[in-house]
Amino acid sequence: MQIIMSHVNTDFDALASLIAAKKLYPDARVVIPNEQTAPVRQFLTIYRDTFDFTEDHQIEWEEVTDLILVDTASLSRLGNYTKKLDPDKLNITVYDHHPPGSNDVGADARFVEPVGATVTLLIEEMIEQKIPVSSFEATLFGLGIYTDTGSFTFPNTTDRDFQAASFLMKNNMNLEIIQRLADYKLTPDQQNLLNQLFREAKTYYKDGLKFIVSAYQIDVYLRELSTITDKLLDISGADTVVTVVKMEKNVHIVGRGNSERVDLTPLLREFDGGGHPQAGSATVRKSDLDDVVEEVKNHIKLILKPAITAEDIMTSPVKMIPPDTKIEEAGRLMYRYGHSGYPVVEDGKLIGIITRRDLDKANHHGLGHAPIKAYMSRNPVTIKLETTIEEMQKLIIDNNIGRLPVMENGQPVGIVTRTNIIEVLHSQKLSDGLRQPEVKNLKNEMKRQLPARTYAMLDDISSTAERADIPVYLIGGIVRDLFLERPNEDIDIVVEGNGIEFANHLQADYGGRVKIHENFGTATWNHPSKLSIDVTSARVEYYDRPASLPDVELSTLNEDLYRRDFTINSMALCLNPETFGDLVDPFKGQADLRSKTIKVLHNLSFIEDPTRILRAVRFETRFNFVMDKQTESLALNSMARMKDLSTHRIVEEMKRMFKDEKPPETIKRLFELHFWQQFGADDDSREASFIHANQLDMLYETHSQFRSNKISWFDYFVIPFYHSGNTNLARRFALTRHNIKFLQDISDLSQIDGWEQISAVGDFQRLLKDYTDDAILFFIANKSFKNEDMIISYLEKRHDIPPLLTGEDLIDQGFKPGRHFKDILMALDVAILNEEIKTKETALDWLHKHFDS
Repeated sequence: MQIIMSHVNTDFDALASLIAAKKLYPDARVVIPNEQTAPVRQFLTIYRDTFDFTEDHQIEWEEVTDLILVDTASLSRLGNYTKKLDPDKLNITVYDHHPPGSNDVGADARFVEPVGATVTLLIEEMIEQKIPVSSFEATLFGLGIYTDTGSFTFPNTTDRDFQAASFLMKNNMNLEIIQRLADYKLTPDQQNLLNQLFREAKTYYKDGLKFIVSAYQIDVYLRELSTITDKLLDISGADTVVTVVKMEKNVHIVGRGNSERVDLTPLLREFDGGGHPQAGSATVRKSDLDDVVEEVKNHIKLILKPAITAEDIMTSPVKMIPPDTKIEEAGRLMYRYGHSGYPVVEDGKLIGIITRRDLDKANHHGLGHAPIKAYMSRNPVTIKLETTIEEMQKLIIDNNIGRLPVMENGQPVGIVTRTNIIEVLHSQKLSDGLRQPEVKNLKNEMKRQLPARTYAMLDDISSTAERADIPVYLIGGIVRDLFLERPNEDIDIVVEGNGIEFANHLQADYGGRVKIHENFGTATWNHPSKLSIDVTSARVEYYDRPASLPDVELSTLNEDLYRRDFTINSMALCLNPETFGDLVDPFKGQADLRSKTIKVLHNLSFIEDPTRILRAVRFETRFNFVMDKQTESLALNSMARMKDLSTHRIVEEMKRMFKDEKPPETIKRLFELHFWQQFGADDDSREASFIHANQLDMLYETHSQFRSNKISWFDYFVIPFYHSGNTNLARRFALTRHNIKFLQDISDLSQIDGWEQISAVGDFQRLLKDYTDDAILFFIANKSFKNEDMIISYLEKRHDIPPLLTGEDLIDQGFKPGRHFKDILMALDVAILNEEIKTKETALDWLHKHFDS
């Protein structure tokens, strides 16, 4: 027997999930708990006869074989029914959206995902199985979603909840009924308890958040403390409310929050309770109210996630300019370094802020030669390193400003802009990444992950840095890959000083050879162990025009890091002995690694170098990261610049993308960013291109003998143009003879008929002898051939055809040289591939039998 059950105090999500599960498991019986929330009781008073519920006394509990649990993963939340179920004898399936708990049952099948409502998971299955939903069912399911997501306003709401609701709207969900039933009206006794709790509320402030703890005692049990707590949260304006109410002998605790910085579950678990990060409850049986309240206060710190501070999100270092700087010069600096504002400093003191808007106004009036001090904003609002994001948000709104200088010891050490704050507020992953404790030193990771000879060489570099008294850093992808625990021996060193001079020091100390690149202030040191290290002077780059090569100036480490492509590649490790392994991370690349985010360092990044867009896609597919919204928007807006690049630069990026990453995903992503469209590919071909690339990838995966021949990047690159009906669009990128032949081959193969009429492996030789393996595989990946296995078998065999007879053999046998030799040898190849001929003797017999000399 199958039964479907949910938790006591059944709410609308639990009720909706029970009914939805019944549609997925039509033979199962629905057992609803005796205790429901007041809104659900009111609903069932009217509609109970509509549902096919089974009373508990009608269940032969010893015959239950399958239990489907919805909106809970804990048997203990089933109330008295817990005693009637033996989990060891049951096949248990769980549908739930709550965070995992210590009391969760061991399930045979778990559908537990962080969506806003459990019924969303069940609706998704109904959509997949094409199970019809009535208007009444759609309305009930909608009640479950609306109440558990706070009408899509709770932080736990996901896009999947919206998609589920959209499906319900298409099935005539009644919003008027949902609004009426979701807004529960308190009874007089419940309203009185709310008033008492409001009067007894104790307010606490921590890191910019407002907390309320309110306690009260009544002699009778009163339902809907959770609803009362919801209303207390609304009228108090607090970020979190915890109510502690003793009713009869038991103390009930309910928590509600409306900030992502709040997670109530650690607090409630102290009392064996649970729920969501922003909503949960617990019951302490036969306890004293004051004791429980004191314990709640002692544990209240558990609910607060670490604050995101100015130090976490600020841009640093800060470029500052003096007040006598001319308007036009300030504009050039903003363009060069990608800033939209500068702190103005005089005699070490911050006296104002100049913004791009200020410059635009001055230039409009022809005042480009005037000093910025006449147009700067004076008495700027400043913040400290420890200022929280909530406090920063309030300052920006209250003062209607776009940036906040961050001060330490009277000096600007960073700047927080409105964009910085918006990015954090709108990226849950980024927020979570910033709140995690930062790694400060990676010396142990370097020793653990790097090959011994590499670590030893870095140790040698450290010694040379100490003798030369110069700051030296390990930079680039190797730092990123230490965090990701990926192998990387591409060693780049940056020196705050003369990189060429330092490379010569290394050669003098340890031998090897140095190759100098004078124009860029760089050198390559070839270590005696055959390792190659690039040594660079810290520098800043700026671009006189988009997509051009940069001009270079010597600078500091932070400026050097700022010129790089993405935050995750803009970290460095100190190599000097006293600070060996210390992380330098001015742009919070570590946080972006944790949140799996690709983020550019400034808004002109893709304009200056459009190939960075292709690198962003490569990192997305390689690491399973995603661009943040601003970076993706900048990529879309800058994609037209791709046409300004040389063919060679594009080809080099494509080789890396299709060699190392996932071709189908890469093709799909480049369509989304409008790369292919820039070169004439049709947007309508994106789906066919993705399918073709996926089939080709699977073909190479299944037949690894072809993969070993090195798949050409070009094979995948051509796919969007092929499905747009014009492979000539790809010709400018065909830089080798093989690429040119490949284009011709796939064009010719499209004109060949009769593939499926061939019934013997050898007969394909006449059809396909002159075409390359990769062109044939490209073609059959896009077609569905019944004899595909035979084509693959032909490709496997054709390179090993033994030369049993040659032209000289034919002459020796009395044949007169001529064009017919080619036909004879072709026929021989066919016979060998069909295994009709295996030796030279049988080949000679075959020759005289079929041909006249």
